[in-house]
Amino acid sequence: MGAFDLEKINEKSVNHEIIEGIINGMYDWVRVIDRNDRIIYTNKAMADGLKNNPVGMRCFEAIGKDSPCPNCVLRKAVFDGVPHVKEEIIGDRIFSVMSSPIKENGEIIAVVEVLRDVTSMKQLQHSLVLQNKKLQDDLNLAKKLQCSLLPKHLPEDKINFSFVYKPCEALGGDFLDIFNIDGDHIGIYIADVSGHGVSASMLTVFLRSSIDKKTLSPSLALNKLYEEFNKNNFDQDLYITLFYAIINLKDYTLTYTNAGHSVCPFVFNKNRFEILRTPGTPISNWIDAPEYTEGKLQLLHGDRLFFYTDGIIELKNEKKEQFGEERLLDILLDNTSEPAVILNTIIDRAVGFAQGPAYEGIPDDITIALIEIK
Repeated sequence: MGAFDLEKINEKSVNHEIIEGIINGMYDWVRVIDRNDRIIYTNKAMADGLKNNPVGMRCFEAIGKDSPCPNCVLRKAVFDGVPHVKEEIIGDRIFSVMSSPIKENGEIIAVVEVLRDVTSMKQLQHSLVLQNKKLQDDLNLAKKLQCSLLPKHLPEDKINFSFVYKPCEALGGDFLDIFNIDGDHIGIYIADVSGHGVSASMLTVFLRSSIDKKTLSPSLALNKLYEEFNKNNFDQDLYITLFYAIINLKDYTLTYTNAGHSVCPFVFNKNRFEILRTPGTPISNWIDAPEYTEGKLQLLHGDRLFFYTDGIIELKNEKKEQFGEERLLDILLDNTSEPAVILNTIIDRAVGFAQGPAYEGIPDDITIALIEIK
């Protein structure tokens, strides 16, 4: 094996002084180590950083160690002739170390190592990990809060009610609620707010806390909600679409109104199918005086009311086909099971329809609810 001679490096094209000037001008530390682990060259940055010239020392001794590193990349580079990278702690600093073999006549005669100080980057990464953990903890807490606002004590003495709520992110933009207004009336609404995540979830909290749960007029409740929304000076990009209905359990009439909710609920049984359509402006700051009209429908024993947001019908398969209303209706109209069973069937079939090699989860919040009049 020939002795390593730095003077011969690139001597045909660039002289030794120019090479050394370039290497000594580098911020990174550079050292050359022979096959016996002896340092035969260091650049100025490394000599200054170690506060001595380690030429002649074993590579591990130069960084304050008593024995070779267990994951020695120098040995790996000599063994297989390709570069290897690792991290090394020297003093209170962290370095990324790349060891690359130097060959002469096809034979590995030494290894050049470039050590880059990555301490600041590692500290930043650690800080980001801590911040992300805190953010995730905050999101989990917000998710628990949002889920705690969903209906739990359901008025099931005269109705059978079930719902499924599946946000596409930790925090959803869909929301629904069902509640007793008084002994004879039940209110129910389903909503879809703009966006997803924190801003959307805050709108759902606003909705639940602000809607008037005492009035027996759905349109009046939406007018009051619109006024309250505008008092809070929400951004113009934020809005809520909402369908609100009140069931009179004494005479079984349904009164309803719509604030721009694009998928209208429907009432059905073996003998009828009614879509609950009324026009209305989303809860927003788009116009000064919105108008909300009311519709009425006489309910019958055995009637079922289905409420949903567009997330379920917009699920797509690999062919970009939507699950759609037709598949949804096929499940609903031909199924006499309990509401909870039917809703689970809808979710299973819709998600199964969308799943495939490219499936990345649901792209939008999914909320569905089914009420059966006993």
